[in-house]
Amino acid sequence: MLSAGLAGCLNGSTETGDGTTTPNDDSDEQGILRQVAVEGTELGVELGSVADVDRVNLIQPNGELFGTREVAAGVQQVSFEIGTAYDPGEYRILAVQNGETAAETSLEIRPQLEIVDVGLFRNNPDKPWDEVYGESETNRVKNSEAYVEVRNMGNGPDAVVELRFSGDVPHLAEHYEGSGLHGIDHIVVPPEERTNLFSSTFPFGPKLGDDGMGCSINENQGEFNVMIESMVTGREVTKTFRVTYSGSEEMRDCDIDISVT
Repeated sequence: MLSAGLAGCLNGSTETGDGTTTPNDDSDEQGILRQVAVEGTELGVELGSVADVDRVNLIQPNGELFGTREVAAGVQQVSFEIGTAYDPGEYRILAVQNGETAAETSLEIRPQLEIVDVGLFRNNPDKPWDEVYGESETNRVKNSEAYVEVRNMGNGPDAVVELRFSGDVPHLAEHYEGSGLHGIDHIVVPPEERTNLFSSTFPFGPKLGDDGMGCSINENQGEFNVMIESMVTGREVTKTFRVTYSGSEEMRDCDIDISVT
């Protein structure tokens, strides 16, 4: 049984309060296409117990065939791996019998990445820092890096392919190489899920040049931006945070307070 949260409305069906779609009694397609939903990076299609179809076709927004799945006798569910390289838009699902379309429905599939939070090792030691960066007696690397929590509010999977920091951070790199993600070139964010990204560019390391903002015994205040890039849409998502540096002249002993603007 497909989960209800990401189910699409079927033609001649009703969507209930929990997101489940149920065929209306007068629907010609009752008993064939019962539910369509995205789970993780797959599009799942649930067939009714009385469905008698040869295959299920998935049609892309541009009208081209995305894929087809043969339906053996007794099979009530098929799935398509859409991954994170698909085109967002309306997908049509066709149940085919003897070369003719027996039932059809559609589902709009779109991701929506959002930046939720950003944090540091010194303020969030419960995150898996050692697992990501390795253990260290000095914590130099962990104190220089940051995690960024992102969520996917859409109903389609996506992947973050770039993580960047700008504005009032101490280690403001002029040129970036790679994704900015530690140890990987992208990270998948399934629909309606949250994921932590870990940086690789030392944004909160020792002050670099004259552009970065350093720590102060008294207080330095500023703002910085976090930017991520979507693999599916190619769009950049940015969020601004307030930051206060105080308590030391050295970043390793600095008290850093971060809040959303």
